[in-house]
Amino acid sequence: MSSNNGSDKHYKTIIIGSGPAGYTAAIYAARADMKPLVFAGPQPGGQLMITTDVENYPGYAEGIGGPQMMEDFRKQAERFDTEIKYEVISKVELESHPKKMWTDSGEQYTADTVIISTGASARWLGLPSEEEYNYGGGVSACAVCDGFFFKGMDVAVVGAGDTAAEEALYLAKLCPKVHMFVRRDEMRASKVMQKRVLSNPNIIVHWNTETAEILGGENERGHKAVNAVRVFNNQTQEETTISIKGFFVAIGHTPNTQIFKGQLDMDDNGYIITKADSSYTNIPGVFASGDAQDHVYRQAVTAAGTGCMAALDAERWLAAREAEMEMV
Repeated sequence: MSSNNGSDKHYKTIIIGSGPAGYTAAIYAARADMKPLVFAGPQPGGQLMITTDVENYPGYAEGIGGPQMMEDFRKQAERFDTEIKYEVISKVELESHPKKMWTDSGEQYTADTVIISTGASARWLGLPSEEEYNYGGGVSACAVCDGFFFKGMDVAVVGAGDTAAEEALYLAKLCPKVHMFVRRDEMRASKVMQKRVLSNPNIIVHWNTETAEILGGENERGHKAVNAVRVFNNQTQEETTISIKGFFVAIGHTPNTQIFKGQLDMDDNGYIITKADSSYTNIPGVFASGDAQDHVYRQAVTAAGTGCMAALDAERWLAAREAEMEMV
């Protein structure tokens, strides 16, 4: 903790959000003697907390559960004296110096630098059965993350945009049948993506189709598992039950950046815009990492990489500022 402004709640760097980006930023910042404070929120770990098996993160040869992986990240950050608070930041003033932020309980903290790692949340259909079979039961919002578990099985994808098309095409490499449910009689995906989907023999597009219920039971290990989906044609109201093992929701993500609107530059979907090849935002001393600024890759390993970038950028920015102050 820094005390250069006379406050016992002032830090060289505060990291808002946990998950791979936030914890990696903390590890690098702590090792640089920046003594970071992480606001991890009430559910630290981000989207990996609802991921049962992670097999594509380097270093975990046998795979690992998402929650255990985030526990490992947290312990490593704390090993280097990172301070972690399980509170939510609900208000910020980033253009001032020092930067100011307030928790839900009204406590104020200040920092010389801020690293934003608040992530993004997958959009869901809102079906009770969707929630029932999430957390490893066969419902997922990431084909790249979980598609391998359904190799050789029939699956379904919900969505009509580029993300849904990409998910369907990825799964078509692994699965004999990919049922794609499109709510209208046309897709929103780009023309080139539509052409790829429609020409792929493993993808079956169901037009004017919506999901009524995800069906399942227990597998041989006694765990909940998807085995079918009941859909209906929204023009004829005809219902159909299709056998599947995996159900992928690809209707987009919402970045958790609402409290920064009006201060940080964002794209039309709310993702924070960072300067090329860096984590710099439009406000000096504020850096963004992970899914809060990445709508393309959205992987744990890329989030961790940008968390590293943010910590290094913050360290260098702070060192340059301190050098300027000494010259005054």
